[in-house]
Amino acid sequence: MSTGQQSQSSGLFRTKTVEQSILDTEEPEHALKKTLSAWDLTVFGVGVIIGTGIFVLTGKVAKETAGPATALAFVAAGVVCALAALCYAEFASTVPVAGSAYTFSYASLGELTAWIIGWDLVLEFALGTAVVAVGWSGYVRSLMANVGWDMPAALSGPDVPGGTFDVLAFVLVLLLTVVLVIGVKLSARITAVVVAIKVTVVMIVIIAGLFFVKGANYQPFIPPARPQAAGGGLDAPLVQVLFGFTPTDFGVMGIFTAAGVVFFAFIGFDVVATAAEETKLPQRDMPRGILGSLLICTVLYVAVSLVVTGMQHYSELSVSAPLADAFKAVGHPFYAGVISFGAAVGLTTVCMILLLGQTRVFFAMSRDGLLPRFFSITHPRFGTPYRPTILLGVVIAIVAGFTSINELATLVNIGTLFAFVVVALGVIILRRTRPDLHRAFRTPWVPLIPILSIAATVWLMLNLPAETWIRFAIWMAIGVVVYFLYGRSHSRLHRRSDTSA
Repeated sequence: MSTGQQSQSSGLFRTKTVEQSILDTEEPEHALKKTLSAWDLTVFGVGVIIGTGIFVLTGKVAKETAGPATALAFVAAGVVCALAALCYAEFASTVPVAGSAYTFSYASLGELTAWIIGWDLVLEFALGTAVVAVGWSGYVRSLMANVGWDMPAALSGPDVPGGTFDVLAFVLVLLLTVVLVIGVKLSARITAVVVAIKVTVVMIVIIAGLFFVKGANYQPFIPPARPQAAGGGLDAPLVQVLFGFTPTDFGVMGIFTAAGVVFFAFIGFDVVATAAEETKLPQRDMPRGILGSLLICTVLYVAVSLVVTGMQHYSELSVSAPLADAFKAVGHPFYAGVISFGAAVGLTTVCMILLLGQTRVFFAMSRDGLLPRFFSITHPRFGTPYRPTILLGVVIAIVAGFTSINELATLVNIGTLFAFVVVALGVIILRRTRPDLHRAFRTPWVPLIPILSIAATVWLMLNLPAETWIRFAIWMAIGVVVYFLYGRSHSRLHRRSDTSA
């Protein structure tokens, strides 16, 4: 093995070179089939980003936090995501290997950090998939009730009085697992159809809503500031617990408070990076897919928020279903049904792409020996990581069926934000340690852009409840124990260093 392919250091922070990462993707039994194009990646990105957030979050934030200036909050959140996306685009085009932030941190920050971020992503995507499946089940039950079909309470999940098992969420995850085993290209085709339906529904909302916009509803565009009601205990944001800082609603600062909330409607573009190894021309197509999907979704979010606050005064918007109720308020309940249908259909792709992202991270960790190598063998016909897909699909289906997991949803957010910090830091470090690497896409103004990305991301993390931080710390501590008990000694990098020694 050449010097360039050996680990850059030993111990906990030994790094796996980009060359070795790419070399490992060429092992026949552990190779993923390359079938995706820039269009497929963009569709994946739009498919996972546009979920319930665009149908629910817009009105909730407008009523409670920012008023019509919610559109500016979406722009601010989009800028924060763009900073992170630029860092992801450089890594995904330079290291076109499955695993996203896990693989990137292995090449720059070392094995222990890579393990921690991989452990974090597995939880993030698992909880995300389960939460979305439960949300999808709720929309479908609502649509069924509209036509007189009522799901038995016992099969409606623990969130419903008398419910014990959510059969719809369970079946959805199992069906999506089958689709992912058969092939990522099939997943891309299904996603393309569903995304077309979803974007059509969003465009109907925007165009139809324009006819009911009243200029008076935009007054005042930035409502007067008012302090938030102080939270207490572990439910309070960490920044409040540590520094006594209390965010404000409305006013200019309210826009940034709102940006911290609507930011989570953008989560998902990072999942595109997990498919780098299955992309035909990753150096060219990964940046296009990541940045293109983010741009499309930002434009749609801003347009929807402007329409909904123009249709109905922000103070009168409903919190649970603001878009649907806004159309009801102007005498057009038909559009409310269209919106519910679009949300239900759209959530299937969110669920599938989160599951795809998780299996790719698990697969990459297994191929590196940090998890049992049994899970990194690809299907001889389909070229997919079928073993982790089946395992994780069944586990998540059971979790979604039996568990009320709304409280755990914030763990998805903190996990994503943590990955953003690691990737931005990795860009700075790899620029210093490997300036010779060919980078098809280069993040502009390094280290300024990564530093701004880290600062903005940390600020959003500080605004999450202290309780979320405690849960996250416990999961990370469990991960460190698993690493020292299994991953460290079974790591292929560790065994290579022993052999070379």
